[in-house]
Amino acid sequence: MRVRRVVSALIAVAFVGGAGFAGYKTQDRWMPYVFPGKPPVKVDGDHEEGDGPAHGNADHAGRDHDHGHGDRVKLSTQAQANLNLDVDAIAPEAYWRSVLIPGMVVDRPGESDRGVTSRIAGLVTDIKARPGDTVKAGDPLFSIQLISEFIQSAQTELAKAAKEHEFAATKRDRTSLLVKGGTSAGADLVEAENQVKRTAGQVQIFRRQLQVFGLTAEQTDKVERGEVVTDVTVTAPARPKRPGESALVGKAVDPLFEVQELKVQLGEQVQAGQTLCLLANHQQLFVEGRAFKSEATVLARAAESKVPVRADFADEAVGDWPAQEALTIHHLANQVDPATRTFAFYLPLENQSRTFEKDGKTFFVWRYRPGQRVRLRVPVEKLGDEVFVLPAGAVVREGAETFVFRQNGDYFERKAVRVLYEDRSEVVIANDGSVAAGSFVVRNQAAAINRALKAAAGGGGGHEGHDHAGHSHEH
Repeated sequence: MRVRRVVSALIAVAFVGGAGFAGYKTQDRWMPYVFPGKPPVKVDGDHEEGDGPAHGNADHAGRDHDHGHGDRVKLSTQAQANLNLDVDAIAPEAYWRSVLIPGMVVDRPGESDRGVTSRIAGLVTDIKARPGDTVKAGDPLFSIQLISEFIQSAQTELAKAAKEHEFAATKRDRTSLLVKGGTSAGADLVEAENQVKRTAGQVQIFRRQLQVFGLTAEQTDKVERGEVVTDVTVTAPARPKRPGESALVGKAVDPLFEVQELKVQLGEQVQAGQTLCLLANHQQLFVEGRAFKSEATVLARAAESKVPVRADFADEAVGDWPAQEALTIHHLANQVDPATRTFAFYLPLENQSRTFEKDGKTFFVWRYRPGQRVRLRVPVEKLGDEVFVLPAGAVVREGAETFVFRQNGDYFERKAVRVLYEDRSEVVIANDGSVAAGSFVVRNQAAAINRALKAAAGGGGGHEGHDHAGHSHEH
């Protein structure tokens, strides 16, 4: 009897144990029916709380509470859009530590600005280009009515010399026929040819005089025929031809000028050499940096090696203009300003422009303008050829640790990294395996994601520091 009771007890224990084990293994099937308000669901080994009384039907703060992994948080699509996350794959690159030096866009002396003067004395009868207009070489600027007695006399002398040359040529031709017929000596023909050469030389002298004072070749032709020219047109100048440069090349690179300022008024009498207007050529400019004497060695080395210098221009939004190529230092000034104790160095700047049409004229909008502020990043030390460069907003600090967030779908995983260098705009991360090349890393809002991570790790529930969709409620 005692053995039977023992066997019966063992069978009962085995039955209860088997039923309990079967219930535990099938809890995902029967738990929703027994406890419909709080169904536990396991996702990838992480406990994710469902819609309970404390949560309602909302996606709590745009994330699931990830208690299984303290360095990972899930953000909903809406939460990611609210944070305006910028996520991109990282790639190793070479990086130079740089010093930040203030600068300003300035004109190129002798190239950017130039004055237009009158070659003769006269009256301004027409102003063909006004401030803001864009002109190129040869475009008319002013009409000047001649009042110079010298110019009038030169025109008279040219017409007279042209007539004498014509008579001398006619006499030479007649003498040549007589010599051929034997009725005249050969010496007479030589004298007639010499007279033709003298008159031709006088014609060329008077033509050059009139052209120096602004008359065109067509106008001097008219004067030579006996007509009187009373007006000259002042045109925009061409770029001077450089040694060894063909005329075709010089014409192809003639600058575009903007009329910057008028110096005369309509009807005003002007003298020879008087400035009529100022033209500005903003195609080629300089960036003038101001550095201390202690930085001269670094700048001289950068100029010699042609190290690229990055320029950040003030009052520019990203995407407004194409990316500006890195600049190189052209030369360093040899004088120190006694007031600021700084010296200047210069970087050539190729300007960019846009055009628009109005009233039949083309107007230019230049990207860079003299006086515009610039921040120059001059490289001084190479930190490596295979490092990761991220914006400053991509990292978050907690004590001695620095973290970035790697995206994997809706999950954002916090990864500890080593910072080699950082400034106000960017941070350089060591390529030591903490994050791999090609990983999708958040480039902004790292601090906001970190707050969401800590709120999720704390379990939520309205306590201090609980972060709802990136908004911190501090009591």
